[in-house]
Amino acid sequence: MTVPPFDTRVPAVLVRLDRNPFHHGTLGAARSLGRAGIPVHAVVEAADSPVARSRYVRSVRPRPASAAATELAALLGALAAEITGDPAAPVLAVPMDDISALALARRRAELADRFLLPARTEEQLLRVADKAALAGTCAALGLPHPRTELPSGADEAAAMAWSLGLPVVAKWSRPWLLPAGRGLRSTTVLRSLAEVRELYARTPQAGSRLLLQELLPPGRGLDWFFHGYVDTAGRCVVGATGRKERSWPDAAGLTAVGRWAANPELDRLARGVLGALGHRGVCDLDFRLDPVTGAYHLLDFNPRPGAQFRLFADAGLDVVRALHLDLTGRPVPPLSPAYGRRFVVENYAALSLLTSPGPRTAPGPAPGTVRRRGERAWWAADDPLPALAMGRAWLAHLARRALAAVRRRLTAGRPRPAASLPAPRGGAPRGLTRR
Repeated sequence: MTVPPFDTRVPAVLVRLDRNPFHHGTLGAARSLGRAGIPVHAVVEAADSPVARSRYVRSVRPRPASAAATELAALLGALAAEITGDPAAPVLAVPMDDISALALARRRAELADRFLLPARTEEQLLRVADKAALAGTCAALGLPHPRTELPSGADEAAAMAWSLGLPVVAKWSRPWLLPAGRGLRSTTVLRSLAEVRELYARTPQAGSRLLLQELLPPGRGLDWFFHGYVDTAGRCVVGATGRKERSWPDAAGLTAVGRWAANPELDRLARGVLGALGHRGVCDLDFRLDPVTGAYHLLDFNPRPGAQFRLFADAGLDVVRALHLDLTGRPVPPLSPAYGRRFVVENYAALSLLTSPGPRTAPGPAPGTVRRRGERAWWAADDPLPALAMGRAWLAHLARRALAAVRRRLTAGRPRPAASLPAPRGGAPRGLTRR
């Protein structure tokens, strides 16, 4: 089906409040909308962000000093007045991370006179964006989800990890609250009780609760995702399934290489979840197939475009373009499947190959699958400058991390006075024996 003309009179503002300059999804959205002739502006971590070098981004505003929704609303109001010159002209706001989606939903009533936004509330989004709440949501829907525990102390965390079986997955329930520069990741695989205790001890820094999850057996071909768009009438008009072929970090990280693959069972499951929740707008759902039970477990539900959303792009449509079409009153045609299309995130794919170069067990391409060239996250022949800017920033980032690692090793090698040595920690919780 032919994609209808876009209303290029309606500009888009991409909103990302996190501090990650390597968020390739923001660049993907800028290119997608910009290539359609839609004026694109961005609110990101800094004016010198790699996305600011894109030819498709007309202006960049640094994110507010505070992530408070009131400050964001004020910034967006001023930006809309500047880029349209008309106090009544509509502007599309596209959240590119969870905290932005929550902030826009919290201020939707205030912004609705000027900004086009899906009809959803902060409470609805927290049911899925908060990792602890997602476990409860899955239980209420009868949806497979990894066994999850919420410890209230270090000893309880160790006991729960022992019960779940090491290694375990540790997640911060609201990862958007994690402070910068503290070395805390939203998701970590913990392999010892000492690591569990040490991470739990950092709860005051993290800003939200630590949850522990059973680690479902990882393996190539077991991690899947669904990207979709639910229109104003509640219909999932765009939806597609893909397989995560490589991730960084391995088994618990971002998609480094993904492939568009047909999965009718997962497609039905994801659409059923969206209907049960009454979701509106763009979404990105991550699943892992349990090879023992054959059940797909919902691992994450992101109420905004996933960073790899451009994997699911046909000749003229993706979920971000669907958002613009729907909220400007245009019909949204279905996607034309391009099974076999690949999406490669260059920096993460390189790290994945360096740390896990060997092949793992993986199903081959489905019969009849066409291998397609696909798309790279950063490099584009018609827009090369963001890739160059990212490359420089990425090398500087790796150099800083390497230097920090050397300093930690040097510090760890220094002898300390006996009086300052901490009491022994780790090992099995009291009353438990090792298996």
